[in-house]
This record gives sequence, C-alpha cells and structure tokens, in this order.
Amino acid sequence: MTQTVNSDRLFNASCFALITTAFSFSIRAGILSQLGTEFGLSAQQLGFINSMWFVGFPVAMIIGGLVYHSVGPKTIMQVAFFSHFIGILLTIYSGGYTGLLISTFLIGIGNGCTEAACNPMIADSYTGLQMNKMLNRFHMWFPGGIVVGSLISKFMTDANLGWQAQIWVILIPTIIYAVLFWGQNFPKPHVEAATSIGENLKAMFTPLFIFIFLCMALTAISEFGPQQWTGLIMSKSGASPMLILALVTGLMAITRFFAAPIVASLGATGILWGGSILAAIGIYMFSTVTGPMAYVAAVVFAFGVALFWPTMVGFIPQYVPRAGAFGMSIIGGIGMFSTAIFQPFIGGWIDEARAEKSAEGLTGDALELAAGQATLQTMVIFPAILIVAFGFLYFWMKGKRATAAVPAH
Repeated sequence: MTQTVNSDRLFNASCFALITTAFSFSIRAGILSQLGTEFGLSAQQLGFINSMWFVGFPVAMIIGGLVYHSVGPKTIMQVAFFSHFIGILLTIYSGGYTGLLISTFLIGIGNGCTEAACNPMIADSYTGLQMNKMLNRFHMWFPGGIVVGSLISKFMTDANLGWQAQIWVILIPTIIYAVLFWGQNFPKPHVEAATSIGENLKAMFTPLFIFIFLCMALTAISEFGPQQWTGLIMSKSGASPMLILALVTGLMAITRFFAAPIVASLGATGILWGGSILAAIGIYMFSTVTGPMAYVAAVVFAFGVALFWPTMVGFIPQYVPRAGAFGMSIIGGIGMFSTAIFQPFIGGWIDEARAEKSAEGLTGDALELAAGQATLQTMVIFPAILIVAFGFLYFWMKGKRATAAVPAH
C-alpha cells in the first residue's frame, strides 16, 4: 500500500528549517559586537567563531547527501533539530570562547543537514517546472529570513534587550519545523538508480556535472563575497550598509518567490547566463558609485544573484539526475567551501589596495572607500568568468531536454 505524502506540509516544514538557518546567520551577525564585549574576545577570535558556521554547514551537507538514500530525510532532519536545539542552548550558556566555537559549529551542522535533506526531498516531491518553482520558493526563505532576522536583531538591540534574548528567537522556527515534520511520510527518489553511491559517483564524473561543480564555486562567491564586504565598503560612501543588505536580500526573496514565469521563459541556462551579466554590472557599479546610486547598484546586483543558488542546485536533478541527493549536496557544499576559502583572499586584496591608496596620499574615510572599491573591481572577475562559462553552457544545452524520470511514488 502506497503511503500518502503531504508534500505541502513537508515543504512548509522545510521553509521553517531554512528560516532557522537564516536567523542563525543574521541574528548572530547582529550580536557579534555584544559577544566580543561580554567575553572580551578579539576580532580574530570572533572571526574563528563565525568560521565555524561555514565549516559545519558544508561538512553536514556533504555527509547528509552521502547517506540520504540509506537513512532518509527524516533521520537527517532529526539530526538537524538536535544540532540546532543544542547549539542554540549552548550559545546562550556557553560562558566564553570555546563554548561559542562548539555551539556555532553545531548550528552549522544543523544548517547543513537542512540543505542536505530538504533540497532532494523537494526535488522528489515535485516534477518539471513545478520542482524549479518550489526549489526557488524554498530558497527564498534564506534571504527572506535574513531580512526578518536582521530587523528583529536591530529592534531588540535598540530596545536594549540582551543578546541571549535574541538567540532564543532562533528557537521559534526550530520548534515549528520539528512539529511540522513530526509523523510525516517522505517521498521516494525520482530515480531509483540514484540510491546507489556508485551510480552517484559515476554521474558526478561526467563533463556536465564537473562543469556545474566548477561554476558553483564562482556563483557562490559572486553572491556571498560582495554581501560579506559591501557593508564595510559602503559605510564610507554615504549609503546605509543595513539598508543595502535589506534591499539586496529582500529583492532576492521576492524574485525567488515569483521565479516560476522566469524559469518558464528563460530556462535554467538562460537564468544563469543573464544572472551572471547582471551580477557583474552590479558589482562594478558598487565599485564606482557613492550615495543614492549605491542603492541602484544593490538592485541590479540582487536581481543578478537572486536565482543563482536554487538554479544551480536544481540543475542536478533536472539534467544529471543519477547524481542523486549526493550530487545536490556536493554542489551546495562546494558553494559554501568556496565562500569560506575566498574570504582571506578578499581580505588580502583589501589590505593591498589600502596600502596602494595610502601611498597615493589618501587617508581616513577616503582611503577606506577607495581601497574597498578597488577590491570590488577585482571581484568583478568572478561573474565575468561566469558570463563566458554560462554563455557556453546556454548554447551547449540548447535543445537538450531534462532527463529527470517520472516520480517513483
């Protein structure tokens, strides 16, 4: 007897799990200075604490993808809940540096498990354009959750509420997703052969998968790199970094929610090619404009990167379905690893540009702005490479149809 799968409830639960991820990203950023003050932590120590979020995420994502078909999404989400719950409590009662390192790593594990379980689960719950639509709507809640989490953090900070109270807020979507997942049946994989790790690996050693793997490293840093550093750079330009962050992530969320007609008209390759062009223009504008024009740059950049992540992840079940959940997790994992790996390089570019501009006689805010904008001009190389790569992919895949099979359930 076939068990009934409540796809809509599973989808809603997945969205609240991703909101938990977004809250852990934005609220932790909002309380960083408070943590430094309370525990007497240096900027370097705070940096190591933040890095645990990016380390735990891809580790859990890749391992979760590896065991997805053997243990199932239910077990992976149970691990996610345990990691989120313990990580949140440990953050509140950490008592210092070591506890914060461990708690942030655990939350990163929970976030990675969420991606590892929910991406293939949603891909298995829907088919064709509906699958692309729902993956985009699912991923809408990362930027959307960042907007909400940032506003909550700002409000609570302005109201002089302690950082512990802000961390408790992360527990709200955590409890909600656990309740929604409770007692549910989960979908079977679209492609039965994808349950074999051997089949997954064979599919991953194909030109198309390797190409997407390499491109994902560049799409991720094109999206997250400027977002990580633009606030620092734009703070000297006469624009509000918080408004820029809210504008970018808010537009990304709206674009992902209404992605269905865009996907239908442009297809995955058209979205990726067009997105890379807009991302390059947006980053270049960030590197040259000041004042109100920075908000125009934010709009262009947001529309460029909005559909990068869900389209890249969704490309795998569409065109390389035998890579399975493992393949989807590998793609997401390389995106996170790329973001972590490139951060020191970007910091080095800022240091080099600062020294160069200082030698030219610039000082103070003018020095910081010039150095930051020079760094952003260097960062344009990421989407510039993608313009060429995705242009090639567009013509390579033209006329080819998605190879995903009919659902097995």
